Amino acid sequence: MGYNCVVLIKQVPDTKRITGDVMNDDGTVKRSALPAIFNPEDLNALEMALQIKDKFGGHITVITMGLPAASDILRDSLFRGVDEAILLTDRRCAASDTLATSYILSCAVKKLDYDIVLCGRQAIDGDTAQVGPQLAEKLGITQITYVEELTELNGKTITARRNIGNGFQQVKAPLPVLLTVTGDANEPRVAAAKKMMKYKNALTPIEIQQKITAENPDAVQSEIKELAEHKYGKLVEKGLLIKQWDLDAIEADLSWCGMSGSPTKVHRIQSVVLAAKESKEIEPDEKAVSDMIHELIADKIIA
Repeated sequence: MGYNCVVLIKQVPDTKRITGDVMNDDGTVKRSALPAIFNPEDLNALEMALQIKDKFGGHITVITMGLPAASDILRDSLFRGVDEAILLTDRRCAASDTLATSYILSCAVKKLDYDIVLCGRQAIDGDTAQVGPQLAEKLGITQITYVEELTELNGKTITARRNIGNGFQQVKAPLPVLLTVTGDANEPRVAAAKKMMKYKNALTPIEIQQKITAENPDAVQSEIKELAEHKYGKLVEKGLLIKQWDLDAIEADLSWCGMSGSPTKVHRIQSVVLAAKESKEIEPDEKAVSDMIHELIADKIIA
């Protein structure tokens, strides 16, 4: 018996590289100044879906909601072994908080046939861990959060071990189910060379349009459309056209999307600057360092 898995993935800024140079004056991060990466725990969720497919068969679809550049992690997913990738992109999604995001994703997932929905426990750019549980609620399905091991999958039931901080729980649930997966669940596999060769030229419609526009700067809109449609056909023949949906395609209620669907409001952003009240220079010799250590111990700064 095969299982259809849907994996929600996200492209995020590499927060490990945040320095003062990438911060705005208001305390927010210049996302464009940081490299974009595959959200780490989403990779663990993807690996769990791939392991399910390896053992039981089935079909894996990945969905990412984001800008056109997020197509990079869709290709990465194809390199690792997924069957279908979907880019959900629409300017009307801008400023969506977790509630609006989970609503939009639920509309997309409802368009698919699924047994198991998987996502990372949380994204490193927000650290809320809210989207997965909110998505399960909107889909009306059971959720198992903080999953670190899938212990049994038999017919229409699943058993998973979830981390509860000071221990673990064994949880059994009926399908369909949503799992949020932790970084300790597995070691994500690397991209397969054969799949990289097969899917390296896979593109989304918006990427095709951008590429054709850049290559034909003097072309009018009708010419660009004609060239793009020709390219679409070629990629469809080769199985290399990545699906692209907008809010109309998933029949979303616009009042629940973007800023209008986001009750979370930022009251204040405070930029915290850590500055030394006083400084003291010491000589780079053994006695000076020893004196400094004794002084820190006397002040109970170190033990």
